[in-house]
Amino acid sequence: MACATISPRAREGKVLANSRIRRQSVGSGGSRKTYLIVGAVIVAFIAGFIALAVLDARQQSGADAPDDVKTYDVGPAGQHTDADVDYAQNPPAGGEHNPDWQNCGYYDKPVRDETAVHSQEHGAVWITYSPDLPQNQVNELRDIAKSESYVLVSPYPDLSDDTPVVASAWGKQVGLDGSDDPDLEAFIQAYQQGPQTPEPGAVCTGGTSATL
Repeated sequence: MACATISPRAREGKVLANSRIRRQSVGSGGSRKTYLIVGAVIVAFIAGFIALAVLDARQQSGADAPDDVKTYDVGPAGQHTDADVDYAQNPPAGGEHNPDWQNCGYYDKPVRDETAVHSQEHGAVWITYSPDLPQNQVNELRDIAKSESYVLVSPYPDLSDDTPVVASAWGKQVGLDGSDDPDLEAFIQAYQQGPQTPEPGAVCTGGTSATL
């Protein structure tokens, strides 16, 4: 049986076609690689921009804090204990705390100091109110807790009659004459996830909702 022969012209055409296919394949792969690199650079740029914006916002916050805010040295963050803690402030404004944090939100019963302080470490503002506070003011505080992601509201016994509402963050505290005190909103804006927060971005959910 005779073997088929390929003419030089046909062989040359086949070589050129194969070469063209290889160039197209290499070009396509190079384009994909370029797109991936450009995409990664864009994503990194956006992430960096967002991080800088968040950092700048945290650095700027606190500028409009109420004049009567007290600042306390509550020691280093991350100090956990299962025991009860004798805090220097009442309500506490930071310090050693329980490994569990208190879920942010509204509570109609007192919560443990130690779990609330852990929430402060995460950037929460803890609003405590006298059990004798008029119901309409309690409702206002409840609405605040529902509208904010890092606010914890609970009754607290033995608050002074002069300050039936107290707002506390990590190392910060202010006494208020009621839920309608304008310093309350200013305090929340200044210190909710504010620059004093030891663990910014840590969640205020997934902890405990236990009450006393």
